[in-house]
Amino acid sequence: MAADAAGVKLAALVRLVEARAERRRREVADAMLAAGVEAQVEGEAVRLSGRGLLRRWTGDLALREAGRGRG
Repeated sequence: MAADAAGVKLAALVRLVEARAERRRREVADAMLAAGVEAQVEGEAVRLSGRGLLRRWTGDLALREAGRGRG
């Protein structure tokens, strides 16, 4: 019975962590969209695209810090 309870707790913890990761990915995508960079959440990745993205990323601290809680 204790093993069942531990399994239930573990499953709940996994759901919480997955939800937190999804929120973080969405925050990163939203920050990128606000900065004018195309962003899409695809599974566990946030895909960025846009003209001059590398130049903008290297020159803009807000883009580099997006999703890190400091942007």
